[in-house]
Amino acid sequence: MTGPEHYCEAEAHLASAARDFLRGEDTSSALAAAQVHATLALAAATAMQAPVDGAEPGMSSPEYAAWYEAAGVKPATIDQQNRGTCCDCPHEMEN
Repeated sequence: MTGPEHYCEAEAHLASAARDFLRGEDTSSALAAAQVHATLALAAATAMQAPVDGAEPGMSSPEYAAWYEAAGVKPATIDQQNRGTCCDCPHEMEN
């Protein structure tokens, strides 16, 4: 699983925990899973700041694009609004 995928998975688990909370159900498993995925996403993002070939620091263009797709701030498209998602992750948008 890539860093951006871990980020999306953390958001999905947080959305699940929010739904469970509103139903009065236990949220501990979903919150724990969200924390694990968020930590792994942070580790991946931090690692991407290391020098690529020793000459320049930072992410390559494809890595940056993947992170922007997963975590970048951008308006939802009409397609995403119709699907009820904020990105290509499986979780639902909050209304």
